[in-house]
Formats: sequence, C-alpha cells, structure tokens
Amino acid sequence: MLSISVKEFLYWKKKQLSKGGDHQSFAVLLDCIGGISTFDLNLLSINPKETLYLKKNLEHLESIWNDHLSNSSPIQYLCGIAFWRDLKLKVTDKVLIPRPETELIIDIVFKIFGKQSQKLTFAELGTGSGAISIALALAYPLWDGIATDIDQDALDIAIKNFINCSKQTNLKFYCGYWWTPFESFKGKLDLAISNPPYIPKDTYEKLPKEVKNFEPEIALLGGEDGLKHIREIIQKAPLFLKEKGWLILENHFDQGEKVKQLLIESKFKSVEIVNDLSGVGRFTIGRYK
Repeated sequence: MLSISVKEFLYWKKKQLSKGGDHQSFAVLLDCIGGISTFDLNLLSINPKETLYLKKNLEHLESIWNDHLSNSSPIQYLCGIAFWRDLKLKVTDKVLIPRPETELIIDIVFKIFGKQSQKLTFAELGTGSGAISIALALAYPLWDGIATDIDQDALDIAIKNFINCSKQTNLKFYCGYWWTPFESFKGKLDLAISNPPYIPKDTYEKLPKEVKNFEPEIALLGGEDGLKHIREIIQKAPLFLKEKGWLILENHFDQGEKVKQLLIESKFKSVEIVNDLSGVGRFTIGRYK
C-alpha cells in the first residue's frame, strides 16, 4: 500500500478531471486499480488532513486515465472490471460492457415473479459477461439457470464471474447460437431473457468510437434493421417455453412497437413495452399463450 495525504490526492484528482472524462469513469479507475471506493471518496473531503492508502501510485493511475482520454478506450476494459447492480464483473473486449439501463431487466423479473418464488428454470441467450444470469441466480437460489453464448471466450469470462460472485451451483453455461444449446429443454423453460445485438447497420456505423472501436461487433450489430436476431429468438421461443412462460427482450430505443408486433404474431399474450429510467421503450415482454 502507498500512502499519500488526502490534500495531495484531491489536488491530483482535480487535475486529472480537468483534462476531460467523467466522474463515473474516474471513480471506476480509483476503485478497481487504486483501491479507493466511492464511499471512501465521499469521506475524503470531511477529513482532508488524513492519510490515504493506494494500491497503485498516482503515476500508474494517471497513465491509465491518459490512455482512456487519448484513445477513447473504455475505462472498464482498461481496468478489466465493470460494476453492474451490486456485482463486480470481470470484462475484456470479448464481451459487451454491461449497461446500467439493462439492470432494469432484473426489476422486470421481480415484478413478474415476485422476490420470493418456487423452483423454476430460466435461460439467458447471449450472456456476455454473465451479468443478468448471475444476478438472477443470486436473487433466486431455488431457480435453475442456463446461460449461453456463441463465443467461448465470452462464456469463459461469464463462468469466472459466476465463480467469483457466488458459491452457488444453480447456473450452468453452454456454448452455442441462440436456441441451439436448448434441444433438451423444449417446453421446459419458465422464463427466457435476451439482450441480443439490436443495433441497425446504419446506426452501428455512427456509434461513438469508444463503442464501435472497442466493443465486440458481434454483440452489437443486429443486421440491416437491427431485428435479425430478435426475430429468430421470438420465432423459436414457443418451442422452448412452457405454456405461460415469459420472454423478456432488450431492444433499441425505437424498436418496441415492431418487437411487440413480432411477439403477437408468434401467439404471445400480455405483450408490453417497458420503459427504462429515461422513459425510452427499452424492453419488450410477453407471455406465451
């Protein structure tokens, strides 16, 4: 541990933020690499005469911050960590950085099933870092979960995250394309969830460089209209869901009505578009028959 006065640290922090970037990204850097949590940061101004202990020196932290600013490299990839709900997840450029808006999927599940529930089986298609499935496995220890991804490298990261976050064994991982790993689960799923690639091709070309240049294209690009993967997931979902089983999808901000129609065409009931905290129709849900 390296010691530094709080006064010196706060001066250095102010200098780094004056270069650009946002406070949230800087907080991730300090927590993951420096060993200073947001809670610690909030206490610093109260005790400016105290001594602060860092895991890494200021020069090392500054070099990472400069890399983030000069190359637009996502701070989560530079630190190898992303915070999501109450999880601390390992991330690399093999997986999409889990977004705060996606956290609402867990709240949607809570609303449908309650926070205490009997044993059931859920699946997540395209798990990436494992965030959604791990959060559900922890929230519902009686549930059995299956998380899949087409990329074995992504799946390896999700497996490590589950091991790091939990001693539970109620989540299994399979490699494969969408419904392919579920042949033995036909008619057995109570709930299926997916945050699939849904960015339309023309929109993808205009994405900010911190997304387009660093995050995996396979996790973002959803074909010409962005609905290529969503269509396939919806069309095949009835084969795998139980009667009255739920499907929850994340979609692009302007796709809700189209996704809703696709669900209705596939005989889903109770179809609803759910807004995120910004009032955007970010999720579309439905119950099969």
